[in-house]
Amino acid sequence: MLSEVAAEAGAPLPMARVTPPGRPLAGLTVLVVEDSRYSSEAMRLLCMRSGARVRRADCLRSAFRHLQAYRPDVAIIDLGLPDGDGADLIRDLAHATPRVAAIVGISGDPGLHNTVLAAGADGFLAKPVESVAIFQHAVMSILPANLRSWRPTAVSDDMIQPDNASLREDLAYVAEILSRASDPNCIDYVVRFLCGVARSAHDEPLQEAALALAGDLRKGYAITASLAGISAMVEDRLARTIAH
Repeated sequence: MLSEVAAEAGAPLPMARVTPPGRPLAGLTVLVVEDSRYSSEAMRLLCMRSGARVRRADCLRSAFRHLQAYRPDVAIIDLGLPDGDGADLIRDLAHATPRVAAIVGISGDPGLHNTVLAAGADGFLAKPVESVAIFQHAVMSILPANLRSWRPTAVSDDMIQPDNASLREDLAYVAEILSRASDPNCIDYVVRFLCGVARSAHDEPLQEAALALAGDLRKGYAITASLAGISAMVEDRLARTIAH
């Protein structure tokens, strides 16, 4: 009945997308704002397996450049970025007109779920995200009706694994900053970055060391010894990725 009324009034009927089997995000563009190469590679694989086009920005400045050129259908935004808080970008996009259809906040800290939603995101993903099914469900569940596939689509049960090259890039980035960093804010950023990388790579000893160092920084403790220790751990992991 509603369709008949709309047709008689000359109003356009809502259009739904037709998607290939197993690729429920086909035809959509996803902007991933993520500074970690390892995590962004994971997102790239998840988007590709789901049929979406993906663009990456590694900082807020790069994200704004992308957004001046086009409006993505989905924005996936990490909170800890090198030039600011991803929550600020989430807030801007949530209040923009026209609005990005679906905004997802991501973090290696599951405790930031409420922070992400309070900033205006439609959903939250805790890193690491390795299941294609979990990723597809998280995005599809918040898409507006006109961007969802018109037919039931079986989500994939595949798991993704980023390659060692992207992990090596992240570790080399951390090693370089730690070798010359003296500013507490710079050290705080790279330690939080390392926490996320270690969590995504399932490296519990490195994650625990990074969390401990982050705690010492917050409390104002001396960190010289801890910094040297974590630098050695990073160099060890870097050597292993090169060997493989």
